[in-house]
Amino acid sequence: MKNLSIFLFACLFATFALVSCGEKEDVTPTPTVSLYERLGGIAAISAVVDQFLANVVGDNVINARFAPTVADPFRTQLLRNNLIDQICAGAGGPCQYKGKTMLEAHTGMQITEAEFNALVGDLVAALNQFNVPQKEKDELLAILGPMKSDIVGQ
Repeated sequence: MKNLSIFLFACLFATFALVSCGEKEDVTPTPTVSLYERLGGIAAISAVVDQFLANVVGDNVINARFAPTVADPFRTQLLRNNLIDQICAGAGGPCQYKGKTMLEAHTGMQITEAEFNALVGDLVAALNQFNVPQKEKDELLAILGPMKSDIVGQ
């Protein structure tokens, strides 16, 4: 009987030890993957930006605003590079945005809510074309969304 009690106690102790070890493994933090990485890095962001700019050029609500930029290859390339850097940096990538603040860039333009919404729609269409998952789209828009007050009505 005494041997049976010792055996049962040992089994109970071993079970408790195994369960405790399992719990410790569950609380180990998993490495987080940045939005930049989940978007596919610089190549994927560049492709989305290229499509986004094509969408803007074809968008009759806002393309007149971009006509002077599109007419000048240097300005077009600068806008493209700034957009790539802005998205890359905002998504946690290695890029640094070196352009003007949104307030500096849009002061005096009197951008309307409809124009801003058209621009966002053009970005969402580009993200959709590349099958960016909803979670990543939402995260990216949440990063860019707060810029609206520095763009609309300035």
